Amino acid sequence: QVQLVESGGGLVRPGGSLRLSCAASGTFFSIKAMGWYRQAPGKQRELVAVVTSGGSTSYADSVKGRFTISRDNAKRTVYLQMNSLKPEDTAVYYCNAAVVVTLFQEYDYWGQGTQVTVSS
Repeated sequence: QVQLVESGGGLVRPGGSLRLSCAASGTFFSIKAMGWYRQAPGKQRELVAVVTSGGSTSYADSVKGRFTISRDNAKRTVYLQMNSLKPEDTAVYYCNAAVVVTLFQEYDYWGQGTQVTVSS
């Protein structure tokens, strides 16, 4: 069984920073891409940032230059450093990972979500 556990959400003022973490646990072969998604009230879930196993990154236009995704493969953890936060960044943030469970089986896993609220 693979689990993704997120941490680091909270309430922050506009212009502030937060760092989200997501750690994978369980028995599996490897992790391919890891990413962060978010869902604001009344809106669809959207991709925020993704990092491949090789370290290549991709970002939504709305967060480019403000957010940085990184991963520590030894710790099976992905991070999202969020700077210059805006009220429109308010959402539940979800971690996602493409996990190679065995050499022939790959599944998508999701974390439980962590609330990020940007408000004065």
